[in-house]
Amino acid sequence: MGVWRQIAEYFYIKKRDPNAPHTQWMKYMHGINRISLFMFLVAIIVLIIKLIFKKH
Repeated sequence: MGVWRQIAEYFYIKKRDPNAPHTQWMKYMHGINRISLFMFLVAIIVLIIKLIFKKH
């Protein structure tokens, strides 16, 4: 599975593969990955905003 497809599945943009394993530990792992990606995107947005509105 491609990286972009997995990210799309984490953010509910694309439907999950019905043949993928569904264990409790996989759910935990995917949940943590969702949180990590969300925090990364928020940090990138904050950095961009700080860069744009930087005082000289």
